[in-house]
Amino acid sequence: MPRLSDTTRARRRQHILTSAWGCFSRDGFHATSMDDIITATGMSSSAVYRYFRSKEEIVRASAEEGVTRVREIFVALLDRDPCPDPAETLTLLVTELHRRTDNPDYDMNRIALQTWAEALRDPVLHHRARQLYVDTLEHIAELARRWRDNGYLPPDADTKAVATTLLSIMQGLIVMHHVVGDVPAHALRTGVALLGAATRTPPPTSTPATQTTT
Repeated sequence: MPRLSDTTRARRRQHILTSAWGCFSRDGFHATSMDDIITATGMSSSAVYRYFRSKEEIVRASAEEGVTRVREIFVALLDRDPCPDPAETLTLLVTELHRRTDNPDYDMNRIALQTWAEALRDPVLHHRARQLYVDTLEHIAELARRWRDNGYLPPDADTKAVATTLLSIMQGLIVMHHVVGDVPAHALRTGVALLGAATRTPPPTSTPATQTTT
């Protein structure tokens, strides 16, 4: 048998993953068996096992690619010239999350939800996912530094806090989409602006009522 090229091997590996994503999107990690994935690939079991020795390996690889794709969203934003401003970024995040659910074969946002749960029981997955998310936060912090340099944020802005908040918003959008309902971009921008104004403004102080004497 002729030796497979690196390109062919990468393509077959990706085919196995995308086939598994369809199963995971429909039935979840735990209800999907290795036989289900093999059937979905249309490949022989021995061919699939050459790339992944177990379903657990496929789950971990799927989770890693999912988080990597989140990081790539922010890398792409950093590559834009000019750099998108905060309001435009929120709109782009909503658009990107919708695009991730538009694939007819699988839903990466469903897989993200399952990954978070799986990371609670799989220390290897938890460690790798955490590494990738920390790296993603670095990219978002760079985006925040550009906002600061362009005057959208105060000169002394805590860019790490901004990065953490933006990533939290993105994860929250995934939960809202699958559990409650989609958040429109305009509603997200309005809500963030109102919360920002509310957290900058000191709460009103109540004046004790004066007693009148007769």
